[in-house]
Amino acid sequence: MQWWQLMVRRATVASFLISVTLLYCLSTLQINFSPPDSSLPSSKNSMQWWQLMVRRATVAFFLISVTLLYCLSTLQINFSPPELPVPHSCAPQPGEHSTQSTINGSQQDSNICAPKVDIMFMKTHKTASSTFLNILFRFGEKHKLKFAFPNSRNDFFYPSPFQHTHVQGYKSGMCFNILCNHMRFNAPEVAKVLPRDTFYITILRDPAELFESSFHYFGHVVPLTWRIPGKDKMAEFLRDPNLYFSPDGFNAFYLKNLLFFDFGQDNTLDPDDPRVEEGIRLIDERFHLVMIMEHFEESLILLKDSLCWEMDDLLFFKLNSREESTVSKLSPELRAKALQWNSVDWKLYKHFNLTFWEKVEAYGRERMAKDIAELRRRNAEMVEICIEGGHSVAAGSIHEEAMQPWQPIGEKSIVGYNMNKNVDKAYQELCQKMLTPEIQYLTDLGVNLWLTKLWGHVRNIINW
Repeated sequence: MQWWQLMVRRATVASFLISVTLLYCLSTLQINFSPPDSSLPSSKNSMQWWQLMVRRATVAFFLISVTLLYCLSTLQINFSPPELPVPHSCAPQPGEHSTQSTINGSQQDSNICAPKVDIMFMKTHKTASSTFLNILFRFGEKHKLKFAFPNSRNDFFYPSPFQHTHVQGYKSGMCFNILCNHMRFNAPEVAKVLPRDTFYITILRDPAELFESSFHYFGHVVPLTWRIPGKDKMAEFLRDPNLYFSPDGFNAFYLKNLLFFDFGQDNTLDPDDPRVEEGIRLIDERFHLVMIMEHFEESLILLKDSLCWEMDDLLFFKLNSREESTVSKLSPELRAKALQWNSVDWKLYKHFNLTFWEKVEAYGRERMAKDIAELRRRNAEMVEICIEGGHSVAAGSIHEEAMQPWQPIGEKSIVGYNMNKNVDKAYQELCQKMLTPEIQYLTDLGVNLWLTKLWGHVRNIINW
């Protein structure tokens, strides 16, 4: 039962008990003020009156006591629920579902590397995270893993901070392997869902390019952009952001330090504020691997090495990407302004870009180049096998509704794919999964998306 349903039921019972008590007390007062029975002697009248008062006072006290005890017990349950420890891992044991061992240790013995399967992916906005999500979905299905999914929509009630109760079907002590949908990060709450030795991953993008993408994708749902004059609203905004921006504006967080905001931090801080350094330190301590979108393939190779995955697990097609014609090319001047406006994100990005290349150096440049070449070769093979024409197409040219990506409000700028008609049976399922957009894949995995789908129907009706 959901906590709010429990609250409603208990509040209803408490209200009933209080109402009964008050009605009883009022009826007692009414009797007390009525004249005594004149047909009885005064001493007997007095005795009956006191006996009646004592009995009714006792019953009233009992009802009030029961009501108060019930209310107190309800408060105790609601504010300090018993939390069972998260199991170490609920991955299938060797031989149970998979031919490959799926434990969270990096080594099963000195020679065999076992894939790590308990994973938290912090899905940031406009960072190729949908492409990586498809990789995670396929990996989870391959190893029969349990996902912690949101309920009724495709994110964990973003932009509210994540709460463990947002997880569909959550019960204390339940075991999940993968948590990966959009959220506003909240480390203590995330820890209540996943095993203690979970591997934490996220991805960052150059803040200037991210700002351009976010401004374009979310502009229609940020009212402060509606009053910006001219055709090039982004350039006008960057000319003097403070003229248009308000931190309290609806959805305003999409347009300033969005990365820092996604990590649960204050996106309106000055870059020299010590809380920025502290926030970056906390992110650095929590996340084992911070990938970089501009070096997506290198990021995947580092991931493969860290999690002991196979090259097959890394195959991907770019998903949720925009038509080239809709992407604004940032001039050096606009880029500088975008970085200045998103200076906290720029500080965050520079920190993890540095640590990223330290990891690449440790992995070995020559080894990295060899692995990237292998990944590109394998991806090119999959493009030839799976994709009609070998390239993405505009939304209007996608044949199947199941392959239509979710579009930003007001336009259809996100491209998709058509699958080859005569794909070999050996590759048919893999092609289908690699090409399936996020919303449809979530549906296939059994996620309750009634609110997201309702919003989609509303948008279609009003032609958004």
